[in-house]
Amino acid sequence: MPKILPRLFGLVSIAAASLVAVPAAAQNGLSGSYLAARHASYQSDYKAAAQYYTQALARDPSNAELMENALLAFVGLGQLDKALPIARRLEQLGVENQAANLMLMADQIKRGAFQQVLDDLEAGRNVGALVQGLTTAWSEFGAGRMSDAIKAFEAVEADGGLEMFGVYHKAMALAAVGDFESAAQLLKSEAGQPIRLTRRGVLAEVQILSQLERNDEAITLLEELFGLESDPGISALRERLAAGEALPFTSVRSAQDGVAEVFFTLASALNGEANDTYTLMYARAAEYLRPAHVDALLLSAGLLENQELYDLANETYLRVPADDPGFYAAELGRSNTLEASGKPDAAIEVLTQLSKNHPDVALVHSMLGDSLSREQRFGEAVKAYDKAIGLFDADERRQWVVYYARGIAHEREKIWPRAEADFRKALALEPDQPNVLNYLGYSFVEMRLNLDEALSMIERAVAARPDSGYIVDSLGWVLYRLGRYQEAVPHMERAAELEPIDPIVNNHLGDVLWAVGRYREAEFQWKRALSFVDPDDIPDELNPDRIRRKIEVGLSKVLEEEGAEPLAVAEGE
Repeated sequence: MPKILPRLFGLVSIAAASLVAVPAAAQNGLSGSYLAARHASYQSDYKAAAQYYTQALARDPSNAELMENALLAFVGLGQLDKALPIARRLEQLGVENQAANLMLMADQIKRGAFQQVLDDLEAGRNVGALVQGLTTAWSEFGAGRMSDAIKAFEAVEADGGLEMFGVYHKAMALAAVGDFESAAQLLKSEAGQPIRLTRRGVLAEVQILSQLERNDEAITLLEELFGLESDPGISALRERLAAGEALPFTSVRSAQDGVAEVFFTLASALNGEANDTYTLMYARAAEYLRPAHVDALLLSAGLLENQELYDLANETYLRVPADDPGFYAAELGRSNTLEASGKPDAAIEVLTQLSKNHPDVALVHSMLGDSLSREQRFGEAVKAYDKAIGLFDADERRQWVVYYARGIAHEREKIWPRAEADFRKALALEPDQPNVLNYLGYSFVEMRLNLDEALSMIERAVAARPDSGYIVDSLGWVLYRLGRYQEAVPHMERAAELEPIDPIVNNHLGDVLWAVGRYREAEFQWKRALSFVDPDDIPDELNPDRIRRKIEVGLSKVLEEEGAEPLAVAEGE
């Protein structure tokens, strides 16, 4: 969408102006509330920002810049009912603010004041070119003037890179009045193709095809875009279509739904391209006009999660009804937010319940296995991965990651034969996967098995990921195990450059340096390794007491005390 982004960013530059310094506020004795609000804004802490800007406004109620910031904070919270009075006050003061204009327009749409929307846009209300064009069309639709609405949609189509948006919304308007044949033709057109690649566009087209009694085409479209193994919502939809059910058209049912779709359309276009705060404003506006717009809820929750506002994200995910097809995605998202916010047990419980409600969905079981593995509950993780793998009908390339994850869990449970089998299965599905090659090769090195094969695997892994410190460390380490100490040195030094504070890498470098007679440097690296050890999270393969002993008497003596084979004579010495 590169052609339209510069135009979309027009709003971003305007909205960003509302976060400039407010020296007047500080000079009027508002420095405490203002500075606290300012800091909260930088942190995207909408709750704190709303609180402190409201306090500041209580002392300086006509300060437009404080109002603009307070408005954005309330919008971020999804509390548009509290943002609207501020937007009205800004309008009364004659302050031009695009965010306020959007809120006022959304309120008019919700009240069905379509002619007022048109009059205000005609008078110069600034909401951005794309929003203005599409909202004009939907307002004409809401006012009962379908022919004028079509002309307005076509004006958007004719405006350069905005064509696909005009086509999509015109198709939705036609479908909303029952002209499904015309809507289907538009979505199949060249301009409609990009929309067919979005989940929401596909589902709208599936509903349209079903209304035309073309369920077979709808099923084919679902399978082309989502495959045979899809989420429960898509699977349920496919089953309904296969049973001959005529799916109702619910994507857009009214002008209010249409404008909600406008806001969601723009939020989707800006997602990942603009600041999350401004993208969230559009998603929240879509929610305001259509509270049951599940895609908007999921987008808002994801944006909040990106901003590490996990409680707000969790609240938003919880707004998705349990009987909605999107509930599955919401619960997966909620598990991520709970884990990210330091509540792993709650995250595991969400996934456990989801696995009971959707026992035939492999992804749920594999995600549960991942969560359990992160908590080092490897035995339970294996059982979850077993269920996921048991649901695979046939081998597919993308399944490698589940075998790899189960292999790690088996290895941590010290069930090596099963671990090796899983790693080799992962490599059979994805032969050059560097993480699998490294893990299996490094495991062989640690067990002193298949060292030549391990070297070959790790060399392939390094070729694929030359800037991965851990994989480069593995190459140095296998060379060390093979007694090729001089060859190991540059690789271990490179690994330490890439991972300078990793205790395992620094410990390995110390051993390699000792092996080539660089004793003082070895002791220095061991001391560095100790300095980076977290006493609350010591890796299984790292023994701080052993490192201390190496510093005290040297690696050669430690190996002798352990009854291990002595170091081979360093090359050339």
